[in-house]
Amino acid sequence: MSLQLALFSIGIFQGIMLGVIILKSPIFKSDANKYLAYAVIGLSFSLISLASELTEAYDTSLALRVVDAFCSGALFPVLILLFIVNQVEHPFRHSTNRWWLFVPHLISVGLSLLNIVIDFDSAFFLFKVLVDVVDLFLFLLILFFIPGVLLYAYTFIKYARIQEKKWLTRLWFCFFIIMTSWVLSIFFALFSLIAFSSMMKTIALGAAFLIHWITYVGIFRFKLSRDQEEIKALIRKWESGPSKLVTPTQPSVSNEKRTATLTPENSYFKKLEALCANERIYLDHTLDRAQVAGLLGISPSYISQIINTITGDNFSTYINRYRVEAVKAMITNEEFDNYSLLAMGLEAGFSSKTTFYAAFKKMTGMTPNLYRKTHK
Repeated sequence: MSLQLALFSIGIFQGIMLGVIILKSPIFKSDANKYLAYAVIGLSFSLISLASELTEAYDTSLALRVVDAFCSGALFPVLILLFIVNQVEHPFRHSTNRWWLFVPHLISVGLSLLNIVIDFDSAFFLFKVLVDVVDLFLFLLILFFIPGVLLYAYTFIKYARIQEKKWLTRLWFCFFIIMTSWVLSIFFALFSLIAFSSMMKTIALGAAFLIHWITYVGIFRFKLSRDQEEIKALIRKWESGPSKLVTPTQPSVSNEKRTATLTPENSYFKKLEALCANERIYLDHTLDRAQVAGLLGISPSYISQIINTITGDNFSTYINRYRVEAVKAMITNEEFDNYSLLAMGLEAGFSSKTTFYAAFKKMTGMTPNLYRKTHK
C-alpha cells in the first residue's frame, strides 16, 4: 500500500468514527455538530471513492459507483453553511428556504445514478445526449453554486462569539480551499489545461488532512474551550448568590503540632480561608505563595508555616483541596452534566489534566470519571 492510500485509509476511518462519535455522544450533541458530522462522513465516503479509483476497483464495482453518486460536491458547502448558522444561532437555521440549497445535490445524485444505468445498459444510449446536456448545465450551476454558498456561509461567522470565530474561520477556509480547488480542477480539465486525476489526488489528500485536523485540533479543543467559557459563566452566576463551591474539610492535626498562635483562630489563616471560600482565589491557575502572601501582607515562608502547622498540608495541597471540592460541586450539579471533566478541572484552577487527575484521585480515592458515575 502506498503512503497516499495509507493516509486516505486513516482519514476515512477517522472521519467515519469522528462523525459517529459526534452524532452519538451527548458531549457533542447539538444541531450544529450534527451537520458537521454529516460533512465529515461525506468527505470520508468521497475518499473511499477516490481510493477505489486508485486501486482500479471503481470501474468493476457497482456499489462503489453508487456511493460516489451520492457524494456530490454540491452537498458539502450546504452542510458547512448549516453548521455555521446553527453554531452562531442565527435565525436562518429555522428558515424553510434553507432546504432549497439541497436541490443541486439531489439533481446531481439523480444524474449520476442515471449515468450508471446507461453504462450498464446500452438500451439507454438514446438518453446519453440528453444527460450530457444536463451534466453541462449542472456543472455550470455548481461552478457558481459551491463558491457562492461558501461565501454566504462566511458572512455568518461575524455573529459568532470571540472564542468561536478563530475556529470557525479556519474550518471555513479549509473547506473553501478544497471545494473551490475541486471546482476549478473540473473547469480547467475541460480544456485539458491540467491533469485532472493528479489534481484530484492532491485535493483528496488535503481532505484527508482536514479530517485529521478536525479530529485532533478542531473538535476537541474547541469543545474544551467552549466548555470552559460556559463553566466560567456558571461560576460567575454562583458568585452572585450563596457559594455552592463547598469549603473543604481540612485534615485534623494534633495539638502537639500547633503553637500558641498557629491555630485555626489565627487571623491570617482566617483571612486566607475567607479569600478561598468567598473570593475563590484558587480558581486562578497561576496562584502561588507569593501572590497569597502579598494579599495577606506577610512573607511566603510564613504562609507555608501557617498552612503546614494548622492543616498538615503544604501550600499546593491546601489550594488543591479547594479546587477538588469545586470540581465535586460541579459534578453533582446538573447544570454541568454536558461539560467535560477536564474543562471543569481547568476552570477550578488546575493547570493541566495531569495535576487535576492526580490531585483528585489523591483526595477522593477515585478518578473524576468514577466519581461522576457514582454520584449520578
